[in-house]
Amino acid sequence: MSYVTTKDGVEIFYKDWGPKDAQPIVFHHGWPLSSDDWDAQMLFFLAGGYRVVAHDRRSHGRSAQVSDGHDMDHYAADAAAVMEHLDLKSAVHIGHSTGGGEVAAYVARYGIPQGRVAKAVLVSAVPPIMLKTERYPGGLPIEVFDGIRSELAANRSKFFRDLPSGPFYGFNRDGATVIPAVVDNWWRQGMMGSAKAHYEGVKAFSETDQTDDLKAISVPTLVLHGDDDQIVPYKNAGVLQAEILPNATLKIYEGFSHGMLTVNASTINPDLLAFVQA
Repeated sequence: MSYVTTKDGVEIFYKDWGPKDAQPIVFHHGWPLSSDDWDAQMLFFLAGGYRVVAHDRRSHGRSAQVSDGHDMDHYAADAAAVMEHLDLKSAVHIGHSTGGGEVAAYVARYGIPQGRVAKAVLVSAVPPIMLKTERYPGGLPIEVFDGIRSELAANRSKFFRDLPSGPFYGFNRDGATVIPAVVDNWWRQGMMGSAKAHYEGVKAFSETDQTDDLKAISVPTLVLHGDDDQIVPYKNAGVLQAEILPNATLKIYEGFSHGMLTVNASTINPDLLAFVQA
């Protein structure tokens, strides 16, 4: 397996598939998962001749489980360590949920200043901030995130069953067809990671105001969100991202869930490809 060591000594696992001279498409996963969550997209772009790269966030998946650094600053710095190690140029960075926050932070703080980024994509992403604040009164109350922490502390394994079998993929909607293998894969990825990292990551994805990151992203950015996202409501996320980003294209999918990259990959993947090729 391939690893890069960050400046603070953390081993980050990464995948690097395809021709090394092809344009890189880099994928940033959501909480509490791993780079495996991008299987459908990585194979799709690999078949199209692209170089595809993804890493497991610190203390997630196969990366080292460490005590500290479970915040958006370290997430972005860790991503930068991978990109610098591979010396990726003209990359398209695609982030889902918390990974969208990581993309915003990385692209704004490292990717653009270093000249490594061509485009960005935010999918069902958390910026500018999930928490209800004076600046963003449409956000979610802190009790929502306290509840997530309580569920994690009480029985992480059970919570990691309940979330994907319910709201994450919209399997709790009337008429929805639950796909057990999708739920199992979500649980598998989650349980590979550190309970401490997952607990502290709730604060990272919910309370980090990334308005300034969004404002600094000058490259073309595609914003995708489902209007039935029960995890990151689109009106306080995708819609606001498109208003703040200097060069954004927004697409809202009717009836799609937070997990649309998996259960609606046949729709999302061609849209991603069209943006990459535009």
